[in-house]
Amino acid sequence: MSLLARGAPPAPKDRPSVTELRLSAFAAHRGASFPLGPLTLFTGPSGSGKSSALKAYEGLARLGGGAALDEVFPDPSACVPDRARPDAQRRRGFRVGCTVTGALGPVRLDLAVQAEPELRIVGERLTCDGRTLLETALRDPGRRVVQAAWHTAGATPVTRAPLPDDLLGTALLPLRVAGRTEGQRLVIAAAEQVVVALRSVFSCDPQPARMRSPAPAAADRLLTGCDNLAAVLWRTRSECGTRHALLVAAARAGCAGPVVDVLSEDLGNGTVRAVLDRGDGLRTPVDRLGDGELRYLALALVLLTGPRVLAVDPVAEVPEAYQTLTVLADGLDRSLDPRQLRELTALAVRMCGRGHIRLAGAVGDGRWAAREHGAAVVDLGP
Repeated sequence: MSLLARGAPPAPKDRPSVTELRLSAFAAHRGASFPLGPLTLFTGPSGSGKSSALKAYEGLARLGGGAALDEVFPDPSACVPDRARPDAQRRRGFRVGCTVTGALGPVRLDLAVQAEPELRIVGERLTCDGRTLLETALRDPGRRVVQAAWHTAGATPVTRAPLPDDLLGTALLPLRVAGRTEGQRLVIAAAEQVVVALRSVFSCDPQPARMRSPAPAAADRLLTGCDNLAAVLWRTRSECGTRHALLVAAARAGCAGPVVDVLSEDLGNGTVRAVLDRGDGLRTPVDRLGDGELRYLALALVLLTGPRVLAVDPVAEVPEAYQTLTVLADGLDRSLDPRQLRELTALAVRMCGRGHIRLAGAVGDGRWAAREHGAAVVDLGP
């Protein structure tokens, strides 16, 4: 049965969420499996693989959204370990996969990618409850397709057809499977569960240098670099007073000096600039704030908003109540002082605890977050 036909909104545990990331021969990772909770921090020294793990997660998310393989991995050779030896046909590649937990239980997606000599998907497998629902394989290297077989459970137990070798087959299944048999409906539901989880991902890396400039007032969906922070504040301040009050409280806790309000000013030329209201008629434009304050403010705003505010493309056909937004934040602690990082983590714990948002971030040391907040920590250190 499709997620769209389930009636009442699901409990948080039934909303599709990526609960495991698997990497094999991907950058620094060999046969690695990482459990993912509502709040997961990858920790370890520089070069330990924190960023590459999040890069792989983002790559799966973009493939789930329909992006082509060469858009997702423009430099595929950089994803292959330096010491990986090519085979007799000069082929090298990597494997990425994830488990998406939802109403169907755990559904596994595993992907084998050939990086050299040509970038292509050479194998994909979608499984649920020990049953293979989709399997693809490269049969003819001279053709830009893979041979796909998906579960039917009707008069014909398996349906076979070619699929493109540069797109995620799982994301194509709802368009290719008729849904006439119980087996076909199971395939559609499993594919939909995976696609909903992967498309509901927002990769965030605030860039203070860009955030200091005025933003076009019409650009009110937050970009990955948070360049248009001022325009988003212009919108969100009037849309939800409760969440804006939480943002002001977060700014008061993480920014130097008094903070009465966080708002944007109309500059009269189609642009707006963000300011901190200090009280007594004093306002500080954000271009005067330090990098840490700007990153802290932007990340707090991300945690307090949702898909309609962020530049993310969730599944439009699925109600928001069925989706959980996942924020990927590489260098989550970059430029933040210990107080700001603790305040931001505490805010993330509160927001992730509600079931509508998840966070996977990379930090130098996250052990304190496990002790103080119960965050799941993936330690990639020696």
